[in-house]
Amino acid sequence: MVDALHLADEAAVIEFAAALAPPLSDGGTLYLHGDLGAGKTTLARALIAALGVRGRIKSPTYSLIESYRTDALTIHHLDLYRIADAGELEWLGLGDLQDGPSLILIEWPERGGDALPKPDLVIELAHAASGRQLRARPASDLGTAWLAATSATFPPLEAGF
Repeated sequence: MVDALHLADEAAVIEFAAALAPPLSDGGTLYLHGDLGAGKTTLARALIAALGVRGRIKSPTYSLIESYRTDALTIHHLDLYRIADAGELEWLGLGDLQDGPSLILIEWPERGGDALPKPDLVIELAHAASGRQLRARPASDLGTAWLAATSATFPPLEAGF
């Protein structure tokens, strides 16, 4: 993991998502780790909105998956908090999620085991005295490129990444 980036409030999480969104527009897989209430869903929803989805962006806490379409991309947002075993994912058709240009955002990926696509970028969010701490680790060349592009538009990332 790299040094943590401090995000003072929800507005800062949304600003980070807006900076991260452009390089994600070609698709890939992003894992979101963190305790309950750490900001995973806030970050995912902000990314989805920044990628051009309009209207209500629902949390997939109960449905496990919510999918959205933009002109060039399908976005799949998964929340695996409620699954007890990775075998429960079989009926979701995870292999089909990568048909065509798609971005897959996965909260609680540790519960999905080997059933999940490999990540391009892993983000960990944690509670801080004020706000949140964000750590990011690229897991592929694509993830490295995402962080490099984000660093160019979100100056605080330069020191952390």
